[in-house]
Amino acid sequence: MDNLTHSLAGAALSAAGLRRATPLATATLVVAANAPDVDAFVYFFRDEYYALAFRRGYTHGPLAMAMLPFVVAGVMLAWDRFVRRRRDPRAEPARAMPILLLALLGVLTHPALDWMNTYGIRLLAPFSMKWFYGDSLFIIDPWLWLLLGASTFVARERGARGIAGWLVLAAAASALMFTAPMVPDAARVAWVIGLAGVVLAYRVAGAPSEAPELATSAAAPEPAARRPLTISRWALGLAVGYILAMVASDAAAARRIHDAAQAQGIGPIESLMVAPVPANPFRGDVVVQTPSAYHFGAFDWFWSPSVRLDGDVVPRVPRDAVIDAAAATPRARDYLVWSRFPIFRVDTLPDGYRVRITDARYPDMGEAGGLGGVSVRLNSALEPMER
Repeated sequence: MDNLTHSLAGAALSAAGLRRATPLATATLVVAANAPDVDAFVYFFRDEYYALAFRRGYTHGPLAMAMLPFVVAGVMLAWDRFVRRRRDPRAEPARAMPILLLALLGVLTHPALDWMNTYGIRLLAPFSMKWFYGDSLFIIDPWLWLLLGASTFVARERGARGIAGWLVLAAAASALMFTAPMVPDAARVAWVIGLAGVVLAYRVAGAPSEAPELATSAAAPEPAARRPLTISRWALGLAVGYILAMVASDAAAARRIHDAAQAQGIGPIESLMVAPVPANPFRGDVVVQTPSAYHFGAFDWFWSPSVRLDGDVVPRVPRDAVIDAAAATPRARDYLVWSRFPIFRVDTLPDGYRVRITDARYPDMGEAGGLGGVSVRLNSALEPMER
């Protein structure tokens, strides 16, 4: 998932009560929730295809899950000692064990969320480099932003600077919702309603300083005092429920697609994918893999029938000497490490060949970010003509 989602996940856990554990609880959860993406620094040193082959591997596997909490906790405790408490010697020190446990929890949220999309994650690296795919959430999911953001927002202090920051974030997210051409109009209406619901929850919650863990007055009535915490927990619970519902929806959709493909004589089915689409949790793009071809279609819970395999078929070209030579080049080799449904297209040229390698998950992306594929030129002797 995107790093805003990861950050909001850590912040929502803090707002739901974990910030009471120790000073720096929120910062620890947010930093830890993003820590596995330290592998993104590879983009500064290597090309985008190497990054595809490297990312979501070593820093997302079990060894990293064991080591990163200690790294994050060490950084936070060092910040507490050498920066925070030097600025304010009277500040309560952060406690080591709660910081470590919060760092562990924050780190564990990361692979759980990354598994949800079609990009893939190597959950067992370095012991196994197998890719795992949840196929349940689009990599940027505005409904998770809304729910996790609501959980965090209602529990924040009512300072003018904080409100301004949330307004900027809401405006940026809304601009994306209203300018992205792939977002349906119904989703835009739902987004506006959702934002109104967040504002209402904020008003109903009252001042977070009335919550028990932040209380400044013992005279605050208990129901009102707990209201921000309760609403925050409900919003976080709805976010978890939404994720579980999307996982169940994907599994149910996959069964329907499998049955529909067999009914149309498509098979034997080796694999299939229902790829979530932006802002519409009821629809998905379909890829059905057979030994000889990829069959494309769409799924929508509101259609009748819900599965439409539209006849768009891409043959799976058998590997030959030309494809093998192209696949052995560094960029193509890195791309194929990441590729899930590789497509090979070979064009014969006067002086050799052009081999275009793409992935059926992202058929219309060009070469943006490397996800769209790689093109390799070979001479007649099957030697690469360019780097």
